[in-house]
Amino acid sequence: MKNEASQTLKLAFPIIIGELAQMALHLIDSAMVGAISYKQLAAAALVINAMNIPFVIGLGMTISVSQMVSLANGRRDAQLVSHYLFNGFLLCTLTAVAISLTLVFGKDVLYHLGQDPEVVTLAIPFMKLMGFSIIPMLLFMTLKQFADGLEQTKTAMIFSLGGMPLNILLNWLLIYGNWGFPRLELEGAGWATLITRSCMFLALGYVILRHKTFEKYIAVSATQWKFRAQTWRELLHIGVPSSLQIGMEAGAFAVSGIIIGTLGAVSQAAHQIALSCASFTFMVSMGLAQAGSIRVSNALGRSDWYKIILIGKSTMITALVYGTFCAITFVIFRNQLPLAFNNNFEVVKLASLLLLFAALFQISDSTQAIGAGLLRGIKDVKTPTILIGIAYWVIGIPFGYVLAFRFGMGASGMWLGLIMGLTVASAFLITRFLKMGKRNTAITSSI
Repeated sequence: MKNEASQTLKLAFPIIIGELAQMALHLIDSAMVGAISYKQLAAAALVINAMNIPFVIGLGMTISVSQMVSLANGRRDAQLVSHYLFNGFLLCTLTAVAISLTLVFGKDVLYHLGQDPEVVTLAIPFMKLMGFSIIPMLLFMTLKQFADGLEQTKTAMIFSLGGMPLNILLNWLLIYGNWGFPRLELEGAGWATLITRSCMFLALGYVILRHKTFEKYIAVSATQWKFRAQTWRELLHIGVPSSLQIGMEAGAFAVSGIIIGTLGAVSQAAHQIALSCASFTFMVSMGLAQAGSIRVSNALGRSDWYKIILIGKSTMITALVYGTFCAITFVIFRNQLPLAFNNNFEVVKLASLLLLFAALFQISDSTQAIGAGLLRGIKDVKTPTILIGIAYWVIGIPFGYVLAFRFGMGASGMWLGLIMGLTVASAFLITRFLKMGKRNTAITSSI
């Protein structure tokens, strides 16, 4: 089991670095915008919360590419890998354009969410630019999932890291108006994100088309790059439930952020700080989940259920250790972390309190991500989607709302509700994977 954990971590490390780099872009934006005013930070938080659900739905669709590519790779079928790349890219392009146009033309919905009017005014231009940036971002993620499915996880990591200095430079120029550029503040962060994401997508696309590592998959494009309805059904079978799973979790956090925003700009800004920190640590769990899912899917291509169980258990233990470490870190540094985003006394004080709640759900947050990823790896997506829906939307959000408003706990009440939802989701998903693994191992042994 130790060896399996080591192999998963080796595969996961570049994915984790890439995920952290993507999250760092948001943290950098928040920190650089927050240096202007906490209302600018609150406006950025409002946009991120409002567009998070559509974005992660698109992200879930890209996951179908890595799942099907890893399955075909497990069968050593290069032509099928190429076929999934082409059809997956078409599907994700259509998804990206649809999501982008929805966000751009639906930006005025921000006026109807009960938020601070000044915050909304600042948020509208940022919302438009972030909506357009969805297209290059999801196309980049599609190509990343293709490379990850082939266990070439370092490829996308390099470009994710390369995007950080570019984004910082563009932020410095466009947010603050340095070197003669216009001072655009929050809108400048939107332009920086759009330009950075476009450059990352184009660079990764060039490498996949030209590098010898991917040559055998591009070489068969004449015969394999053709639309096929059955292939789209296979991708949608994984993509739609994956989108719903991730969307329901992200939606729970997004809705909680919007609800907290009705309490005022201070609560909104503090919530965004705590959530940004928790989201940063969650990227490691996501990387572990993706690596475990890819390895499990590869083993499924060989019908090796004994290997699937070993990979699953070792990844769960790794997630448990990591979640514990994050919880301790949040408790120790709860008073220092908020200062990286804002120096308003009230915002920092509330954010420090919310980081204690964030510490409480680190273990369940990490293990539920692993459970969902492992189940996707064995192509079990429908029932987990229902279980996740119950955990977040029947238990988490309603209980959080009651605690926040009926019991007067404010933002703390919403975070307690999130903790309940994450814990239930973790128990549901881990239990299901272990039961399915045990059943299929027994079936395989009896044949």
